[in-house]
Amino acid sequence: MTDEIIDLQEFRNRIKPRVIFGIIIAIVILFAVISSFFTVDQEEEAVVLLFGKYDRTTGPGLHFKMPFGIEKNYNVPTQRVLKEEFGFRTTQPGIVTTYSTGNYEAESVMLTGDLNIADVTWIIQYRIKDAYAWLFHVEDQTRTIRDISQSVINLLVGDLAVFDVVTTERTRIEQKGQDMMNTIFDRYKMGIRVVTVKLQKTMYPKGAVQDAFEDVNKAIQDRIRLINEGKEAYNNLIPKARGEAEKTLREAEGYAIEKINQAKGDVARFLAVLGEYKKNPNITRIRLYYDMFGAVLGNSEDTDLIDKQLENFLPVKSLAKEKKGDKQ
Repeated sequence: MTDEIIDLQEFRNRIKPRVIFGIIIAIVILFAVISSFFTVDQEEEAVVLLFGKYDRTTGPGLHFKMPFGIEKNYNVPTQRVLKEEFGFRTTQPGIVTTYSTGNYEAESVMLTGDLNIADVTWIIQYRIKDAYAWLFHVEDQTRTIRDISQSVINLLVGDLAVFDVVTTERTRIEQKGQDMMNTIFDRYKMGIRVVTVKLQKTMYPKGAVQDAFEDVNKAIQDRIRLINEGKEAYNNLIPKARGEAEKTLREAEGYAIEKINQAKGDVARFLAVLGEYKKNPNITRIRLYYDMFGAVLGNSEDTDLIDKQLENFLPVKSLAKEKKGDKQ
């Protein structure tokens, strides 16, 4: 024990005050160098305070500041889109996102304009546009953002019937909610801008009301399906019927044209014959008589020609048979 005390005293005697002072100076200089620089990420801006008072705002990169806490920097993610969730929480984002199973009905369950209950979950995405305003105009930024967002969505839902909230008015609530939130945030000079308000789920509370709503949705889907099937049948049958009607119309028009042309030909032929008849009535009459017999009997067989008083038989048929026999 005595030897240890003697060794410690010898060590103290060997360390000179100048050495200790030099070590202290080196530590101070090292601390001063370390505290004289700060870096700002590409998605950030840094607000620098001099003795606790705003001095300047710097962009991305490596920057110098006065050491020993004389100047302090606060980095703010001004280029990053931030998000707040209401009525649910995301525990692990990714291809298969998982959500917290906690109870957040105090955020999502709200009263509608027709005194019904709607379960509404939503998110807001915002970007910080003024780093100084974000840091110093509001004490609790996140709490303020959440309170304002909840009040706006509750106000919009409270002005609508529950059926409209669940079905047709989702887009209107999102757009109007975004505008109202930005107006309030600008009034508070929070230095942020809401870029998206997205309703995730709008539905009736679980139970008999939700079951009835699902039945209504199913009926609406069935109605849409039947309408689509009817349109499909219409598209298949109506063009076909129109095509057939067009075809029949064209055939009728062709038949009419054919008959008209035939009638015109008959008229022209009749007029030509009439002209010849006026010139030579007897010859024309005989010629027409022969033509009539040729047209009537030209393709007939086994025909007997007799005179009016049955006094004489014309041997036309017999002669025809004899000629055929001669040919054979």
